[in-house]
Amino acid sequence: MFHSPRRLCSALLQRDAPGLRRLPAPGLRRPFSPPASAPRPASPRLLAAASGAARSCSRTACSMGTGTSRLYSALAKTLNSSAASQHPEYLVSPDPEHLEPIDPKELLEECRAVLHTRPPRFQRDFVDLRTDCPSTHPPIRVMQWNILAQALGEGKDNFVQCPVEALKWEERKCLILEEILAYQPDILCLQEVDHYFDTFQPLLSRLGYQGTFFPKPWSPCLDVEHNNGPDGCALFFLQNRFKLVNSANIRLTAMTLKTNQVAIAQTLECKESGRQFCIAVTHLKARTGWERFRSAQGCDLLQNLQNITQGAKIPLIVCGDFNAEPTEEVYKHFASSSLNLNSAYKLLSADGQSEPPYTTWKIRTSGECRHTLDYIWYSKHALNVRSALDLLTEEQIGPNRLPSFNYPSDHLSLVCDFSFTEEPDGLL
Repeated sequence: MFHSPRRLCSALLQRDAPGLRRLPAPGLRRPFSPPASAPRPASPRLLAAASGAARSCSRTACSMGTGTSRLYSALAKTLNSSAASQHPEYLVSPDPEHLEPIDPKELLEECRAVLHTRPPRFQRDFVDLRTDCPSTHPPIRVMQWNILAQALGEGKDNFVQCPVEALKWEERKCLILEEILAYQPDILCLQEVDHYFDTFQPLLSRLGYQGTFFPKPWSPCLDVEHNNGPDGCALFFLQNRFKLVNSANIRLTAMTLKTNQVAIAQTLECKESGRQFCIAVTHLKARTGWERFRSAQGCDLLQNLQNITQGAKIPLIVCGDFNAEPTEEVYKHFASSSLNLNSAYKLLSADGQSEPPYTTWKIRTSGECRHTLDYIWYSKHALNVRSALDLLTEEQIGPNRLPSFNYPSDHLSLVCDFSFTEEPDGLL
C-alpha cells in the first residue's frame, strides 16, 4: 500500500513525563493529515462526480470505472439489508488479486471532498517511546479501533448530544477512512464493523490489505430496521509486508457456554525479518453487571491464544474493546497471564504503569460515560513499543463528546509502532 519508509521527525516536543517525547506523524505520513486549523478542500469536479455516482449506485453494486468516479463509486456503494445472508464467506474475505489498486492519496482526496462541509480532523501526535533497542527492520504499525456500528449509532446507542446529521453513513464512513489513511497502519483491528462487504473489504483490499471478518452470532444490529447485516470484528494486514501462516476464528465461551462475542487470531510472518507473531482482535461483552462474564470470556481467549502461540513461543499482540476498566478482573487476567503481556498505552503515563484516563467518552440518556475500555496488549519480552499515538484532549473532544461532526466513533483509535527485540528470550 505505502512504499515509503517510515521516518521519525527530528523536531521532537518534550512531554511532561520524563523520557517521553511527543512527535508529529512521521514525515512521509504527514501529507495525509490536514493541519488542525485548515478548512477541508472542496472540489466541485469531485463532488459532481460523487453526486452522480451516488445516484447511479444507490442500493446496487457499482461497476468500477476510472479516476475519481471509480473511487467514489466504491465509497457510495451500499448493499441492501440482506447483504449478510448473501455472503456466507464471513470468515475469510474473497481473493482480491483481480481488483484494481487504488492510490491512497486519491482516495483520501475523495473522502475530503465528501467531507468539505465538516470541520477538519484533529491533529494527534505520536509519542516517541524508543529506548536503546535498535531495530534493523521497519516498525510494525498496529491500529485498534471500535468504529461504531452504523446501525447501533443511528438506531440504538442514544447519543443525545450528537446531531443526527453527524451520523449519516455517507459522510461518517469517509471520516473513518480518513482516520485510517492518516495513520497508514500495517495491521488494522476493528470492532463493530457492519459495513465490511460493501465498504471496508472492497476499499482496503484495493489498498493492499488482506481482510478477515467474523460477525457476532446474534448481532444487535439485526434488531435495527434497515440494518446492513451483523456487526463483528475485522482484521486487515498489508500483504506486501506479511504472509498469513494460519488463522483462527474464535467464538468466545463463558462458563462453558458459547457467547455472542468473538475474536480473530492470525499468525503472520514478517517478510522483511522472517519473524512470526500472532495478532488477535476481540470485542468483549458490554454493560455494567457483566464483569464476571467478561472475565470468563477473557480467560477463554487467553487459553486459545496460549495454544495458538505454542505456550508463548510466538510473540503476541492483542487488540480490542474489552468493555472493562483496568480495575476489572479480565484486565488483571491479561496483565498477569503466563503470556507475559503488557498494555502498550500504559507507557504514555509518567510512571509507565497507568492506563489513559479514557478511550471512550459519550453522553447517553443515562448520562455522561467516560471510560478506559480499549487496549493493545503485547509480548513485553519479544516486542518493543517504539511510539504510540496520543489521545484526543478534552478540549478537542468538546462538550458534546463523541461521536461528533469531527470524529466518527464514540471510541478513540489507538495506534502503536512495534519492533521485535533483536535477541528474543527463551520464554516470551
